[in-house]
Amino acid sequence: MSFSEPILAPWLLIAGGLISLIVLALALLQRPWRELLEDRGLQHRWLAATVVAMLLWQLRAQSVDWLTLHLMFTALLTLLFKAPLALVTNLLVNLSLALLGRADWTLLGINIVITGVIPVVIMVLIWRLVDRYLPDNVMIFLFLCGFFGSALATLGTGLAGIGLVLLGATDPEAVRLARDYLMFLPLLMPSEAFITGMLLSCLMIYHPDWVATFDSHRYIDTK
Repeated sequence: MSFSEPILAPWLLIAGGLISLIVLALALLQRPWRELLEDRGLQHRWLAATVVAMLLWQLRAQSVDWLTLHLMFTALLTLLFKAPLALVTNLLVNLSLALLGRADWTLLGINIVITGVIPVVIMVLIWRLVDRYLPDNVMIFLFLCGFFGSALATLGTGLAGIGLVLLGATDPEAVRLARDYLMFLPLLMPSEAFITGMLLSCLMIYHPDWVATFDSHRYIDTK
């Protein structure tokens, strides 16, 4: 889910821009480009994933002018590249939507918050809990991080978007439409979870070293 037209109060747009700037600055302070410069294979994978995400975000449903429904892949990107690079990818994808005229420039910050910051934070929390407190089991990692985590990240994005509309929509009709959007959440969550889980399971089998949050020696090579 993302916004296409500015139907939110100006103070919400400013707050969203500030939050996205702060989080992106914190992500860049981790210096994710160091790994990219040292690993040419990672460069190719990350750039390819970014381009694919840009293309797939063009496949979306838009029942009203200001709201679009689409798969995000943010949870999958977080598992593959960790939070800093996932946030940079989300920034580039949202920038591409603005450049193509698919989203208003004033919505860049708020869209980064709901499609990037919130699902990344949810996914990182789930991964940390699984990594620290649960047994080293491949199926636990796959189902809790891949399937359950991506579904929960989609839920968080949807609820955040609806909450923003209820909090500061400039159009009263938008509040009613946002409530109707709740009916679509059960449709988006399984599809995001299935695609994320399927792709993650394939990569864990054939290229486990491509999944930055998955330690193959810990989960597979145990004796």
